[in-house]
Amino acid sequence: MKMFKELDFKTTKEIDVPKKLVEQVVGQDRSIEIIKKAASQRRNVLLIGEPGTGKSMIGQALAEMLPKEKLVDVLCLPNVKDENNPRVKMVPAGEGKKVMIKFKSAMVPRDRSLMFIFALFLILSISSFVFEWITSAETSEILKATDRVVGTLFTITFMIMFMLFFTTYRMRAGSDKTALPPKVIVDNSDKKTAPFIEATGTHEGALLGDVKHDPFQTGGLGTPPHERVDAGAIHKANKGVLFIDEIATLKPEMQVELLTAMQEKKFAITGRSERSAGAMVRTEPVPSDFILVAAGNIQTVQNIHPALRNRIRGYGYEVYMNTTIEDTPDNRKRMAQVIAQEVVKDGKIPHFTKKAVIEIIRESQRMSGRKGHLSLKIRTLGGLIRAAGDIAKEDGAKLVDVKHVIKAKGVSSSLEKQIGDRFIKEKREYQVIRNSGAEVGRVNGLAVIAESDSGLTLPIEATVTPALAREHGEIIATGKLGELAKEAVKNVGAVIKKYSGKDISTFDIHIQFLQTYEGVEGDSASISVAAAVISAIEKAAIRQDTAMTGSLSVRGEVLPVGGINAKIEAAIGAGIKRVIIPKTNEKDVLLDKESLKKVQIIPAGDIASVVNEILQKPHSTRIYKKIKKAIQ
Repeated sequence: MKMFKELDFKTTKEIDVPKKLVEQVVGQDRSIEIIKKAASQRRNVLLIGEPGTGKSMIGQALAEMLPKEKLVDVLCLPNVKDENNPRVKMVPAGEGKKVMIKFKSAMVPRDRSLMFIFALFLILSISSFVFEWITSAETSEILKATDRVVGTLFTITFMIMFMLFFTTYRMRAGSDKTALPPKVIVDNSDKKTAPFIEATGTHEGALLGDVKHDPFQTGGLGTPPHERVDAGAIHKANKGVLFIDEIATLKPEMQVELLTAMQEKKFAITGRSERSAGAMVRTEPVPSDFILVAAGNIQTVQNIHPALRNRIRGYGYEVYMNTTIEDTPDNRKRMAQVIAQEVVKDGKIPHFTKKAVIEIIRESQRMSGRKGHLSLKIRTLGGLIRAAGDIAKEDGAKLVDVKHVIKAKGVSSSLEKQIGDRFIKEKREYQVIRNSGAEVGRVNGLAVIAESDSGLTLPIEATVTPALAREHGEIIATGKLGELAKEAVKNVGAVIKKYSGKDISTFDIHIQFLQTYEGVEGDSASISVAAAVISAIEKAAIRQDTAMTGSLSVRGEVLPVGGINAKIEAAIGAGIKRVIIPKTNEKDVLLDKESLKKVQIIPAGDIASVVNEILQKPHSTRIYKKIKKAIQ
C-alpha cells in the first residue's frame, strides 16, 4: 500500500471525471497533441495501434474540439428538366424539416370534387356492410341477396374511385414536378456541435450514399427519384468527423471513392446496384467536407490504398498509439480516473474502494508485460471493471471491493484464456502435458495464443533419424506453425551444428509441436526446440517438471520474448514447478506473491545455461561445458 500512497481517496466517487473527452484519454499525450492540431487546422488523421487503446475516443474528442461552424441541412428536390438528376439545396441546420412541412401543408389537391366523391363512396360502402350485419338475422333471403349485391357494387365502385384518385394524383404530381415535396437527406437539427459519424464496417451505399430500388417503375405510379435518395456517412459527416476503424477492410474501389470525396469536398449520390432502378439516378454533388479519422492495426499500413494513405500523410498526420505508459505516481492517479470514468459511463455499477482500484492497477501492471509500466488496453480493463461491478451488485454491496475484482478476473477472462485453460486441463488428463519425471527429446514449451495475453503450455518432441538422402538431412517440423516459428526452427540447426561438431546433414531431425490446433507463431519456442533436439542427439533425459520460453540467436544467446507473465501463469496451471525465462525478461515478471510461491523462476542468458538446468545429471554438466565452449 505504501507504493500507492499517491491515491488520496477512499472511493472513486471522490474522483472528478472530466466532462471533455480529450481530458478523459489516458496515456496518449502525443496523440492528443496531434489531434488538437488536426482540429484547429482540419487535418486528416490515421491512428495505428492495438485494439482497445482509445482510438475511437480520440476521434470523438477531435469532433468535440472542432471550431463551431454553421451546420446545414441538405434537401433533395425534383428536377423539372431531368428527373434522374435530382437537385440539391442547402439550408441552415433545423430549417430542412420546416421547409418540408411548409411545402406539404401548402399542397392541396386540385380536384376537390374527386375527393368528395371518393369520401362519399367510402361512407356508403361501410354503411352497406354495417346494415347487412345488423339486419341479417331478420330479413328475407331476397332482401339479403339484394343487400349483398348493393354492398358489392359499392365496394367495386369504391375500389375504382380509389384507383382513379390515386392514379390521377400521381400523374398530376408526375407532370408537375413543383408539386412534389423535397426530401431531407441530411438533418442536423439536433446537433449543437460538429457531427461525429462512426462508419466502421459500413457497406458501399451506407458510406457513399445510395438510391433505393423502386418497385413501381411504370404507369406513372413510380416513386419520384429524389424521394429514393439516401445520404451516406460521408455526407452526414459534413463539417465534422468521419471515423472508420479497420480502414483497410474497405474494398479498394471504395477507398478510391472516399479519396475523391475528401479531395472534392462534395460527392454526388447515385444507385450502387446495377440491377436497381436507382442506377440511372445521380444527384447534384452533395457537400462532404469532413475530417477523416482512420484507424487500424499495424497490418492496416500494408493494406490501405496507397493513394488514400498518401492523402492522409500529405494533408494530415499518422500516429502510432501507445500500448503502455510508465508506472509513475501521476499515471497511477490517471488510471484511477479511468476506473471512475468507466463507472460513470456504465451507470449501473457501484464505485470502487481504494483497495479495489489498487488491484485493477496491479492487473494493468501485469498486462503491460514490462516492469515499471502500465497497460493502456483500456477496453480490456473496462471489461474487468464492469465484471467486478456486476459481482458487487449481485452481492448487494454498495462499493466494489478487492474481493470482487479478484473474483471478476476468473469471470471476465478472455476467450483465449478459457481455451488455454481447457487445453491444459484436457492435455493433463490424457498426459499430453507431463509435469513429473524425465524423458528424452521431450520438453514443455510456453507460448501465447495469437493476439491475446493468454498463455499456453506447449509440449514439444524431437527425434533424430538417419537422413533418407545422403548428405541431405533436414529439420522437419510438424504442427500448425506460422512463418516466424518455422524460421526459428531452422535457426536451431546452426547452434546444434556449432556445439556438436557433428555433420547433421547425415541426420533428419523431426520436431513435433504436439496437438497445436490453435497454431503457433513467433520464435519464443526456439530454446525449447533446441533443448529437445540436443536431448534427442545426446540421449539425455529432460526434466518434465520444467517449462521454458525464450528466443534463440544463432550464437546461442537467449533473447527476450513477450507475454512472460501469461506464460508463467500457464505453466502454473499445468502443474509445472520450474520455469526458465530469458535473463533480460526477469524484471518483467509481475505475478502476485501467491503465484510466485507455486513456481521457481530460472533466468538464463544462453542455451548452455538452459541445458544445465533442464537435463539430468551427469549429462547436464558434460553437455553444458561443450556448448559453453562452442558459443564463447
